[in-house]
Amino acid sequence: MDKFNVCDDLPPEFCQYRDEGCAMEPSCLACALPHCIHDEPAQSRQLKHRQRDNEIRRAYRQGSPIPGLIQRFHISRRTVYRILQRS
Repeated sequence: MDKFNVCDDLPPEFCQYRDEGCAMEPSCLACALPHCIHDEPAQSRQLKHRQRDNEIRRAYRQGSPIPGLIQRFHISRRTVYRILQRS
């Protein structure tokens, strides 16, 4: 006989699970995003890149040199210039 999880057939409100969130939010139930990043992976990448890009711009304005940004964020020189050009 195959083993199965009792929660497989139950609606979420009758199942207990850990609300561990994701890389964007610590809790699924308190998430401010309009759609789950697991449902739309492209949205997840855009949000991560937007946050990274803002941090790169902020660091550059505060005087971080381009080579330092390349090493800190593990991106190419071209990517750094592209991000700075968009600001």
